[in-house]
Amino acid sequence: MAKNTEISLRNKVIYSVYVRNHTNDGTFNAVAEDLDRIKSLGTDIIWFMPIHPIGVKNKKGSLGCPYANKDYRTTNPEYGTMDDFKSLVEKIHAKGMKCIIDVVYNHTSPDSNLSVEHPEFFYRKSDGNFGNKVGDWSDIIDLDYSNKELWQYQIDSLVMWARIVDGFRCDVASFVPVEFWKQAREAVAKVNPDCIWLAESVHSSFNVLSRKSGIYTASDYELFDAFDMEYDYDIREVFDKYLKGETSLSHYLDMFNYQEAIYPQNYDKMRCLENHDQPRICHYVKNRSDLENYTAFLYFLKGSTLIYAGQEFGCDETPSLFDKDVFPRNTGIDLSNLFAKLDTIKKTVLDDDDYFKADADDENDIAILERDNNKSKKVGIFSLKSKSADVKVDLPDGDYKNEISGETVTVSNGKVHCNGKAIIIRK
Repeated sequence: MAKNTEISLRNKVIYSVYVRNHTNDGTFNAVAEDLDRIKSLGTDIIWFMPIHPIGVKNKKGSLGCPYANKDYRTTNPEYGTMDDFKSLVEKIHAKGMKCIIDVVYNHTSPDSNLSVEHPEFFYRKSDGNFGNKVGDWSDIIDLDYSNKELWQYQIDSLVMWARIVDGFRCDVASFVPVEFWKQAREAVAKVNPDCIWLAESVHSSFNVLSRKSGIYTASDYELFDAFDMEYDYDIREVFDKYLKGETSLSHYLDMFNYQEAIYPQNYDKMRCLENHDQPRICHYVKNRSDLENYTAFLYFLKGSTLIYAGQEFGCDETPSLFDKDVFPRNTGIDLSNLFAKLDTIKKTVLDDDDYFKADADDENDIAILERDNNKSKKVGIFSLKSKSADVKVDLPDGDYKNEISGETVTVSNGKVHCNGKAIIIRK
């Protein structure tokens, strides 16, 4: 783990914005008009998916993918000017939030400025042409980090942006040498010592397959040497299996216990139900009560919380990365008040120095989670299929307040009756 990582990041809420699809205008200025609403959800950090110009060569869809970066050092003119972006960041700061941007350092678009100005920075296939190591990423070409001049160019770019923003979400960080990220962190710290570093680590099976194919891939444990927080993709595949009914809840929850045992004491995983690369949670969870339980479960987990724009409206379709596809706000579902309530609980009831333990009632699909820092104990009971049942809890008998609803919850003979609604109580 980065030695100076603050565990206070665990209690932060991150809101992910794709400028193109956030509003009909698809501009920085239009996002600025939505900041009060985003803030009201409890957002601490806004993460912008790539804001840079998008390549045209081999582009996917009608507008291209933002992860096919054409120029690391400027903004996509479709979104606005650099001054427009700086103004947006100032407004974010004025509202007490921070801003991180996506940096895509494993690859560029085939027609990037670097491919013309520094062709020596790129990986070559056996035929000597530009290429990439992952077959379905046809709209990008890979960079070659054996060239140390590339390291300096990329670090200089990060230092430039670190004077403007508060941190970086680093795309497929596992494919870029950890030593590069450590050097970058050290250089950025000279201009922004509080910079936030979020790594998109890769799914466990992808990690193994990449290594088998001869592709350098850093493990989650290795990435923690350079990053403050990272994706929980090391256990995501088990979550996906649970959502599809292919494994038990206890199997999934045991993965959290495993994380608690193997990672450094100040580790921080960014927890999410969905993101721009994964199906919306409502693709699987159709019942409103179930959805509320999943949402409360998410906030109770140890780690930073990610909201993917549109999640608050129960959107069930993942927006296209390649075309204009604004997420709907008129779904008939609005979880904004629940998000705000859970954010308050996250910041005032849960503690950033908590230890974490998970158990499950597999028969009823109820998660029983515990957070404890030897000063206060918090118990979360989440019925992911809204079933009622009596569940065991490690709390003294007595009456407690459900921090979500305000209702009284009684522990009797070491058990709590769960009526299908989410419960968070503390001692």
